[in-house]
Amino acid sequence: VQLQAFGGGLVQAGGSLRLSCAASGRIFSNYGMGWFRQAPGKEREFVAAISRSGDTTNYTDSVKDRFTISRDNAKNTVNLHMNSLKPEDTAVYYCAARSALGYRTVVAEKDRYHYWGQGTQVTVSS
Repeated sequence: VQLQAFGGGLVQAGGSLRLSCAASGRIFSNYGMGWFRQAPGKEREFVAAISRSGDTTNYTDSVKDRFTISRDNAKNTVNLHMNSLKPEDTAVYYCAARSALGYRTVVAEKDRYHYWGQGTQVTVSS
């Protein structure tokens, strides 16, 4: 499956952005989806994940109650709504897909994702 992420940009602290990831090439509903981010000089880290069905989500603690992951299996897209952005959210954001047998499982480990998009830059100014 091919993934293309978009929607990043520059925003002031407290602002909002919506990232989207478009998938093509395979049956989208067969894949659990995740968002990861990588700040300069840091390792890529988990942000959020959503199950194949969309019923189950998981977030890293630092974004809980601020970010919302969602998916539209009919449109082959996964979104990340980011509110109350902070300077520490600045990073390149990547969407990722993993072949999943479980319809409602979510995974945070990046090594378990098989496909990655190219990344989109999010910069939050203070």
